[in-house]
Amino acid sequence: MAAKFSTERRVRPEADSTRGSWNTIKREPKKEGSYSGRLTLAFAATAVMTALMFVVVLGVVWEGQFKAYTRQNMQTIANSTASVMSRTYAEQGEWNSDVISGALMASSVSEDIGVRLVDSDGMVLFDTTTQDRSDAVRGSHEQPGEGSPMPREGDSVVSATIADAYGNKVGTLYIWALGSEAMLTRSDQAFRQSSYVAIGWAAAIAIALACVIGWFVSRSLTKPINRITKTASQIRNGDLTARSGVTGTDEIGRLGETFDDMASSLERDLKLEHRLTSDVAHELRTPLMAMLATVEAMEDQVLPADEEHLEVVASEVRRLSRLVDAMLKLSRLENGSTEVKAESTDVVYLVKSLVSAQHQLFHEKGLHLRFVDKTNRGECYAELDPDLIREAVVNLLSNAMRYTNEDGWVVASVAQDKQDVLISVQDTGIGIAKEDIPQTFSRFWRSDASRERASGGLGVGLSIVKEIVDRHNGTISVESELGRGTTFTLHIPMTHQKRTSKQAAQA
Repeated sequence: MAAKFSTERRVRPEADSTRGSWNTIKREPKKEGSYSGRLTLAFAATAVMTALMFVVVLGVVWEGQFKAYTRQNMQTIANSTASVMSRTYAEQGEWNSDVISGALMASSVSEDIGVRLVDSDGMVLFDTTTQDRSDAVRGSHEQPGEGSPMPREGDSVVSATIADAYGNKVGTLYIWALGSEAMLTRSDQAFRQSSYVAIGWAAAIAIALACVIGWFVSRSLTKPINRITKTASQIRNGDLTARSGVTGTDEIGRLGETFDDMASSLERDLKLEHRLTSDVAHELRTPLMAMLATVEAMEDQVLPADEEHLEVVASEVRRLSRLVDAMLKLSRLENGSTEVKAESTDVVYLVKSLVSAQHQLFHEKGLHLRFVDKTNRGECYAELDPDLIREAVVNLLSNAMRYTNEDGWVVASVAQDKQDVLISVQDTGIGIAKEDIPQTFSRFWRSDASRERASGGLGVGLSIVKEIVDRHNGTISVESELGRGTTFTLHIPMTHQKRTSKQAAQA
C-alpha cells in the first residue's frame, strides 16, 4: 500500500487504494481584489473619511462660529440704534416720533430683521410685526413674546438698553431675525447653504482626485513588485539567470536588490553543485578505470598479483583520497562553511618559516628555493587566517615545484603596498601560454604543456588558493611566459572585513 503525498495539503492514506500523486507547483490561488485596486480603494476611503470628518468638524465648529458672527452683527445693530435713540431721547426728554423713528431706521437695514421697542413700563412703542411699520405707537402693554412672532429672550434675540440724559433706563430695543431662531437672515442662510454646497463639491473632487492619485501610486508601487513576482516565477521554472533589476534606496528597492542577490547566490550554488558533480565524475573516472583494469588483469591472470601491481592500485587509491579531500576542502571554502579566523599575523615570519620547512623537499627534487623579504622593517603584520594563508602558499610552492625543471629556482617573497600585503611565488618553470592564463584557477584545468608532464597534480590546488584569497577579500594576479616561468602574487588586505552576500555572489 502506497501513501498519497502532495505539497499542497496532507491527506489520509486510503486503505484500499494504490494511487499516489505529487506536484511541485502549487495551484493558482483564487483571484481576489488586486493590490492596486485595494490600494486605490484605500485612498478613496481615506478621502471619504477625511471629507466626513471635515463636514463634522465644520458642522460643530464653523456653524457655531458663523452663528456667533451673525448674532454679533445683530448686537452691533441693536447697540448702535439704542445709542442714537438714547441721544435723541436725552434731547427730547420724552418718547415721541423723533425718538421712535430710530427703531424704524434699524428695521430698514434688512427686511429679514424684526424690531420691537418697549418702554420701561412694558408698553410696546414700535413693532415691525404690525401691518404698517410707520404706526409707531400702539399704546398697548403687550409683553414681548406673548401673542407676537418675536422669539423669547435668549439666543434667538438681542437687546439693547435706551437711557435718558441721567443714565436711567427708559426703554429696551429688541432685534431678531424673522423666521429664524438662529439669528440668520435669508442672505445669511443662503450664504451658509452655498458654503455647504461648495464643501460638498470640494469633497467629491477630493475623493475623485484621491482615486486617481491612488491608482497611479498603486501602479508605481505594484510595478516593481510584479517584476519581482515575474522573476521569481521564471526562477521557479528553471531560468536561474532571470533578475528583477529593481533597485533603489526605499523598501521596495532594497527588496529587489536583496532578491536579485539571493537569486545570484542560488544560481552560483547550483552551478557549483553541477560543476562539482561533473568535475568529480570526470576526475574519478581515470583512476577508477586504471584500478579496474589492473584488478581485472590480475583476476584474469594476465598480470601477476605481485607487489608491483598492487602498488599501482594503492597509488591510485591514494590519489582518489587526495582528490576527495581537496574537493571537500574546496567545497567548504566555496560554500562559506570554513570560517576565516582572522588574527594579527607577521606575514614575513609565516612565509619565511614555510620556505625553511620546504627547503629540503625542493633540494631532493634538484631545485633551489629561497625567501626574499621586501619589507622595510623585516616584519609585516596583517589580519588574516594564518592556517588558510599557509595552505595557499604551500599550494603555490607545490605548484612551482611540480612545473619547474631540475636546477631551476623558486623564490618566495613578501612586500607591502599601501594597505595590502603582497605574497609572491616566482619560478623558472615551463610557464603558461597567454591564452591559457584566464583558465588558470578553473578546477581540474591544466594547460597542454603541463598535461604532458607526469606531475601528478590534482588540478584543484590553484582553485583552493583563489577561494582562500577571496575569503580574505583579496585578489590574486598571474604573470607568465612560456619557457621562462610564472609568478603568482597574493594581494591580501591588512585589515580583514567579512564580505557580504553581495560580494560573495559577485565573486
